[in-house]
Amino acid sequence: MKLQSYEEKSKKIKEQFLKIKREKPDKFETKLNLSWSIWMFGIESLENSLRRVNDAGLRYVELKGDHYTEDTGTDPDKINRLLHSLEMEVSGVIGLFSPSNDLSSPDPYIKQKAIDYVRNQVKFTKETGGRYFIVVPSAVGRPNPADNSELLRSSAALRKCGDDFREYGIKAAIEPIRSAEVSLIHTVKDVNDYIQKVDHPAIKHINGDIYHMLCEETHIGEAIIECGDKLVNLHLADSNRDAIGKGMIDIDTVIMSAYLVGMNEENRFLTFEPLGPYPDPYVLSNEPCKVELMNELVRTSVSYFKEREEIVRNL
Repeated sequence: MKLQSYEEKSKKIKEQFLKIKREKPDKFETKLNLSWSIWMFGIESLENSLRRVNDAGLRYVELKGDHYTEDTGTDPDKINRLLHSLEMEVSGVIGLFSPSNDLSSPDPYIKQKAIDYVRNQVKFTKETGGRYFIVVPSAVGRPNPADNSELLRSSAALRKCGDDFREYGIKAAIEPIRSAEVSLIHTVKDVNDYIQKVDHPAIKHINGDIYHMLCEETHIGEAIIECGDKLVNLHLADSNRDAIGKGMIDIDTVIMSAYLVGMNEENRFLTFEPLGPYPDPYVLSNEPCKVELMNELVRTSVSYFKEREEIVRNL
């Protein structure tokens, strides 16, 4: 029986993976670096969030960018003490861009607030040992554009933060998000065009998300490969935005594609972020943690992914 179009694409990726694995086995000696985005645990203690991830066997965590001003947000020294006690590290920091701190806003005060927010988070990322900070070019939860100048405003605003990224040695990871959530930057092509528009040497990396790729791209594996070495972090959630293994995404192809672009290299990560199907997922960050649900979510996601990675590595 003739393969379907997506099956043909997955087959080519598998053939490429096996070929490189055979020719350059040293590229596959190190496993993928797995992390968890803990902002989704809501308002619980940082220690409880870290222990949940640590108990699942993960070494890295992605923190919430909650330093809206110099005097707000979790104390970096406290974070570092907890991380040290658990022998954990920060992969990066996720930026939370709402309509009140929107880089693309026509309101100059809101736009300046977004610029200040980015600068504060870049400093915070450095202080906690993170490698990247995730930037969303427009507000999450606002899918309709304010006007036709959003791209111009957003790219110009982020360009003003370029020297901050360079000074602190933090990678600016721009995230494409599905069109049901944001008005700007939905695909890998969009994000590459946006990076060119920003035109700053310190702003050149991508934060991918396989759930958003499922919604906006023609093939998840091809989208990962299109990101290439710009991809510094890849968010993981299944087709229903639930735990990996609870939906229909071909995780084996995701894993093969990640290896093909070198995501097992140092300072590159795959980060679990199964948020559920919210049009504005930021609601999770301010809700009480559903402890038993989150414990099970972490356990099943990590165990299933590790099982599939081992199977792929043994092909």
